Amino acid sequence: MAGLRDVATIVSLVSGLGFMLIGVCGIVRLPDAYQRLHASSKCSTLGLLGLLTGAAIHIGTPESVMKAVVTIAFAFVAMPVGSHVLAKSAHASGMRQWESTLSDELAEDLAGDQGGGGAGS
Repeated sequence: MAGLRDVATIVSLVSGLGFMLIGVCGIVRLPDAYQRLHASSKCSTLGLLGLLTGAAIHIGTPESVMKAVVTIAFAFVAMPVGSHVLAKSAHASGMRQWESTLSDELAEDLAGDQGGGGAGS
């Protein structure tokens, strides 16, 4: 049983570290702040999931499992919301997108609202 627990711990930790590594590569390689923000938020959320799951499996006490579950739940709510707020703030301050970006839906929505043809009209 201890061997299976060790294998599950190693798999969880390696998957968490793998997601973190993918996030770092995304931050370094992607062309603009919006795409970097997307890479960092997705990979840090999933990386934290793997790392905390591995720690909870390894420690194995009910307290550690509960702390890991609460931290994961908070991270899955807070990280995407924080990334959204940062991206919206960057957009509002006029940060330019990569020239090959296909669309800017937020700018299109804002332009539509100013034209008076919103959903409530």
